[in-house]
Amino acid sequence: MSKVEKWMTRDPVTIEDSASIIEAVHLMKEKDVRRLPVMRKGRFVGIVTDRMIKDYSPGKATSLDTWEVHYMLSKTPVSEAMNPKPYTIAPEAELIDAAQLIHDRKLYGLCVTDPAGNLVGILTITNIMEALIALCRGADGGTPKGR
Repeated sequence: MSKVEKWMTRDPVTIEDSASIIEAVHLMKEKDVRRLPVMRKGRFVGIVTDRMIKDYSPGKATSLDTWEVHYMLSKTPVSEAMNPKPYTIAPEAELIDAAQLIHDRKLYGLCVTDPAGNLVGILTITNIMEALIALCRGADGGTPKGR
């Protein structure tokens, strides 16, 4: 069997809980990611995703103009839109257990934490697809592409 730590993305891009939602949007675009683990003074405290931000932002039917929405989001901290209790998994967990959790809970990824709750990586559906491709091709003994 294969372990989560082999396929996870190590040192994921993170954001401080006090950063604004606009900062999160820009960081996601700049780094081409859809989720950001949220940190407070070096400790993992939650996750914010592009979907959470879209759900938090006013809809197109709002009476606010673009500048007012931008201003509002520039003053709103990420902690307002984040999930403070995301699903996590240990790096030594079996990849199949992570895949099952993602499937059963309809998730797009898991934060990988050590026993002390420290963030050590992130496991996304993309990571699982890379593992599936490699395992089906018999490449379990090799290093994942880009890792």
